[in-house]
Amino acid sequence: IHTGATSQDVIDTATVLTLLGCLQTLEVRLTALVDALAALAHTTDAKMMARTRMQAALPIPASARVQNWSTPLRDHLDRVDHLRASIGRVQLGGPVGLRDVPEGQGEAAAMDLARRLGLRVGPVWHTNRSPILDVGHWLTLVSGSLGKMGQDIALMAQQGVDEIKLANGGGSSAMPHKQNPILAEALITLARFVAVQQGGLAQAMVHEQERSGAAWALEWMILPPMVEATGAALRHAETLITQIDRIGPA
Repeated sequence: IHTGATSQDVIDTATVLTLLGCLQTLEVRLTALVDALAALAHTTDAKMMARTRMQAALPIPASARVQNWSTPLRDHLDRVDHLRASIGRVQLGGPVGLRDVPEGQGEAAAMDLARRLGLRVGPVWHTNRSPILDVGHWLTLVSGSLGKMGQDIALMAQQGVDEIKLANGGGSSAMPHKQNPILAEALITLARFVAVQQGGLAQAMVHEQERSGAAWALEWMILPPMVEATGAALRHAETLITQIDRIGPA
């Protein structure tokens, strides 16, 4: 029963609480991955060939490539608190977003609800989906950075390049001599999937008049898979880093 509130108030606020919980899980995984990359960078003093435009360039420390993987991830980690502040707002605007129900008590009701849920009060955001897009953008950045790492590792694992040795990979039933970098490939696929979804999520910005039933519902279809895919990418990435036996030439 939500007297004086609209269904969107209830679902938006529930979505915020769910996203905050998901962000906490993703932050823990991202922190663990950044730590694992830092440890990897400190365990190798090998030199390897840098490549620009996929052509051999100049020698670099192998740790420099690892740092290229971890630097954007550290930046994304630093943005989590800002993201929490952006998304962590209660939604209680009433039927047309005036926050005037109960009569004369709408603002007090919003403040009380925010206090009970650990959220903050701001302007009604029925048609302002910027906070949702902020979350999608962050998910795209995280998964994209992991996809870059996966792409590098897949290229480094190529036969004839052999700049990385993985303890485990994916075998081939038809070609037993192969060891496919399955987790690296998964990171690339997940990054591309999330990037594609962000374009769809941006369509939810186009809300007609005071509330939309179509644009709003689009978020329900797109945002959960983006969160799930990013969570899977972080889990795969941490496992992949633990599988690195050698980085740099054999």
